[in-house]
Amino acid sequence: MKLILTKPLVIFDLETTGINTSKDRIVELCMIRVQVDGARQELNLRFNPGIPIPPEITLIHGISDADVANEPSFKDKAHELNSFLENCDFAGFNSNKFDFPMLVEEFYRAGVEFDTSKRKFIDAQKIFHTMEPRNLSAAYKFYCQKELNNAHSAKADTEATWEIIQSQLEKYTNLEPNIEFLHKFSGQSNLVDLAGRLIYNEKQEPVFNFGKHKGKRVQDVFKSDYGYYDWMMQGDFPLQTKKVLTQLKLSTLNN
Repeated sequence: MKLILTKPLVIFDLETTGINTSKDRIVELCMIRVQVDGARQELNLRFNPGIPIPPEITLIHGISDADVANEPSFKDKAHELNSFLENCDFAGFNSNKFDFPMLVEEFYRAGVEFDTSKRKFIDAQKIFHTMEPRNLSAAYKFYCQKELNNAHSAKADTEATWEIIQSQLEKYTNLEPNIEFLHKFSGQSNLVDLAGRLIYNEKQEPVFNFGKHKGKRVQDVFKSDYGYYDWMMQGDFPLQTKKVLTQLKLSTLNN
């Protein structure tokens, strides 16, 4: 079963200095842009993150400070990347929870407005864990009958992810080969912000998904706890979360 595309799909993977979206940085990315007709464009980049790469992280992906000392910063390449990603949907492995929020946060830090409102997202890990709970290497062996060599290399992980998605469509007849279905199946559609601090309830109303106001409507909290917005804006939350929160605040005031 071949995936039906209505616009380009970018399959991607990141290697970073850590897992904190607010504090850590991207050191390597690989992207495969698949056109509607199946043609492919590939982009491989390394970045100088501007902060040290912890030794324990280097042990995972093999990239040291010396390896990226002479590479450009993400900001240097942000406009080029934004053009490459124009009008694209996205696919990755654990990309909904980590890779995509990290990518968007880097764009915000670079001062580049990156619109996520019309994007669709496929997370091969979500599909895999729903069907066969395991990790990327096991997924590659299970779906593609291959061993994943050079795991934690952005290029190897990206290539494997794309093969897994195509194999998943072949294996599971209940998966529809279109972006809209896989976007919903992968579990991204209920998030208001990419970090999942805000989600939609059953009535499609934004509610807080953490802390003392978890489960409460955002607009109700704005009316009852005047300082909560300011606390979040001053706190260690991703810039994209703060942007979404501000949009909701303005919408509440306008109404």
